[in-house]
Amino acid sequence: MNKSAENSQGAMQTPPVVSPAAWEQARLQMLVKEKAQVRARDALAAERRRMPWMAVEKPYVFEGPNGKVSLRDLFEGRRQLIVYRAFFEPGVFGWPDHACRGCSLGADQVSHLSHLNQRDTTLVYASRAPQADIVRLKERMGWEMPWYTITDSFDADFGVAEWHGHNVFFRDGDRIFRTYFVNSRGDEAFGTVWSYLDITPLGRQEVWEDSPAGYPQTPPYKWWNWHDNYDAEATTNAKWDQVTDAGVKAFRKAAEEERKAT
Repeated sequence: MNKSAENSQGAMQTPPVVSPAAWEQARLQMLVKEKAQVRARDALAAERRRMPWMAVEKPYVFEGPNGKVSLRDLFEGRRQLIVYRAFFEPGVFGWPDHACRGCSLGADQVSHLSHLNQRDTTLVYASRAPQADIVRLKERMGWEMPWYTITDSFDADFGVAEWHGHNVFFRDGDRIFRTYFVNSRGDEAFGTVWSYLDITPLGRQEVWEDSPAGYPQTPPYKWWNWHDNYDAEATTNAKWDQVTDAGVKAFRKAAEEERKAT
């Protein structure tokens, strides 16, 4: 906090300073509420996976680094697609050197895409800026996500003609369905693998999730890998299995101890 802000608001009213034992008790009390929030988030994601789908009938066309592509092409052969509408075009604050500051902050949060790809999910950005400007911007900012140029009414048709938002799609063969949409403050914290997967129709695809029958699911942790090793290691690693099994046991023991303490 700068001095002017601090002076205008008066002295900071900080929490009390307590003993280590009292601090630990306060932490455990907060943990109860935090775990309730996690369970509520998981339940909401489970409900989201059961939302109805909307068929996408219109043939949308985008401009990519190698020319014109369809919405189906954006999937890159995977079943799930997340499209973030980023504002980078004439008239947007920052043009032509930068994209919108809010969209840029979000782009800085995007984690390595290989982990999403491993869960059959593709993330792309889309704007109305020409490809030459998008390529220049990505190089300047160090961004690596696929980024396409909108050429038709895609943004207006999917609720992102103004501001920003994430649209989620599912591909079943040649058929494409819109499964979810989130914008405003709803997508300000996106960037992690988990925040993205939780808005997809298949979710994290782990056995603990409450998903409809027949959805793909694998044991948690087992599929995790270094982002440069997924292609080289097609199956789970036996040594990593041992590590994760030991971790699960430790987590369960700690959870039981915390439950008893509260």
